[in-house]
Amino acid sequence: MSNIIEAVGLVKKYGDVVALDGLDLSAQEGTIVSLLGPNGAGKTTAVSILTTLIEPDSGSATVAGVDVLRKPAEVRKLIGLSGQYAAVDKDLSGFENLDMIGRLYRLGRKQSKVRARELLDRFDLADAADRPVKTYSGGMRRRLDLAGALVDESPVLFLDEPTTGLDLHSRTELWNIIRDLVGRGATLLLTTQYLEEADRLADDVMVIDNGRAIAQGTTDELKDMVGGERIEVRVTSPDGIPGVREVLARYAVGELQDGDRPRVVVVPVSGGAPVLSRVLDDLGADGIEVSDVVLRRPTLDDVFLALTGQAAEHEEERSKPVKASRKGAA
Repeated sequence: MSNIIEAVGLVKKYGDVVALDGLDLSAQEGTIVSLLGPNGAGKTTAVSILTTLIEPDSGSATVAGVDVLRKPAEVRKLIGLSGQYAAVDKDLSGFENLDMIGRLYRLGRKQSKVRARELLDRFDLADAADRPVKTYSGGMRRRLDLAGALVDESPVLFLDEPTTGLDLHSRTELWNIIRDLVGRGATLLLTTQYLEEADRLADDVMVIDNGRAIAQGTTDELKDMVGGERIEVRVTSPDGIPGVREVLARYAVGELQDGDRPRVVVVPVSGGAPVLSRVLDDLGADGIEVSDVVLRRPTLDDVFLALTGQAAEHEEERSKPVKASRKGAA
């Protein structure tokens, strides 16, 4: 397959702050590529350049073979963008929002209305089509925002942290829609801070930190990079954590880490089930009560920590969404 998105050596600075530091990226047609990284890594800056919202200080980029810098108007005809904030008019109805976008695309009055109804059906918003958007839930607004990015049936979509602020049910619904879009032939560049999202959706993952790509591959390839296995122990009481850390340190082939749940300690090990058996024996001998012990292969959390030196952001740590322009053609 050919690359439908290609960027080489993108650099963007804001005074002394380097947002992008020679970023290269690519996406093959009909795939989902996820840009994964912490806040401030440069993900949104990269998307803003590729969607013609800002210009890089240096570097080049093409979308569907069209030069982003030389022919931005032509690029905008080929793309849709859903930003971190659902950029819809809250005082208009869902139908009026999509109809307005269709007219901005010059689809014509009749075709804009037809397209709006089609998308409202497709995104399960038909029953709320004529209600003001200010009465919509957060998940409904995100679906409407994504529908707006599809009014012109753009072959390339940029989704900048599309599930920020959504509950699990709404995120799952949006993931299903995203998979359906790719099944219909679209290419998606997806930015996210959330590892589960990248793990579930992406064909290819690029990890970005400090404006640079520091790793790229499938989720399995990235997990293989950090190697080994992990033993994860959860104690029944916080008082047991020091004892667990002492036991696990005897078998560690890397640093002990706190897990993403309370009272959990994680350690990289080598040796598989026999090591797990010895750990259990030691915990029992030391009288440490545990509620859960797991031997597992590395996760994207482990990859993220190994590559960036920091833990990934999880649901309870989500920050407020940042408002961004949504449509590449707007």
